[in-house]
Amino acid sequence: MTGSSRPPATANRAGGWPLLLGLLILCYAVAAVGGLAAGDAGDTYASLALPAWAPPSWLFGPVWTVLYATIAVAGWLVARTVHPGRRRAMTAWSLQLALNVAWTPLFFAAGRYGLAFADIALLAVAVTATVLLFLRIDRRAAALLLPYLCWVVFAAALNWWIWVENG
Repeated sequence: MTGSSRPPATANRAGGWPLLLGLLILCYAVAAVGGLAAGDAGDTYASLALPAWAPPSWLFGPVWTVLYATIAVAGWLVARTVHPGRRRAMTAWSLQLALNVAWTPLFFAAGRYGLAFADIALLAVAVTATVLLFLRIDRRAAALLLPYLCWVVFAAALNWWIWVENG
């Protein structure tokens, strides 16, 4: 090791394309659950008092489509790596995905903006932890999660505003 106490990470051949496909399916299943829970999300979003900086409703679909792909690829890069911190990092990755799937039903289906905010605040913490844990294993994986983290923090601010103004 060259001045670093970090053990080297090596790719595991068992974590190839089938694993990536499985993680993509998992992430898009999360998206599908959110889609089912938010059946009339466009109408709900349009009916809310929104700040001037709120994005148009059509933007959410394309953004999340890209983000779920990056979440899956980041998870794949770490999951296929032989590294002592892999299990902990993938646990954090799984936790953030669970918090992610919970937000849409809370916000759109239940209209519980305060609980949705609590969930997305925890999601921001979980994504931050995942980025930090991934950084120790694969910098590319950590970098792939940065747009997701930025979007979640933005969405949390929007959720807060909506809760305060509509709650």
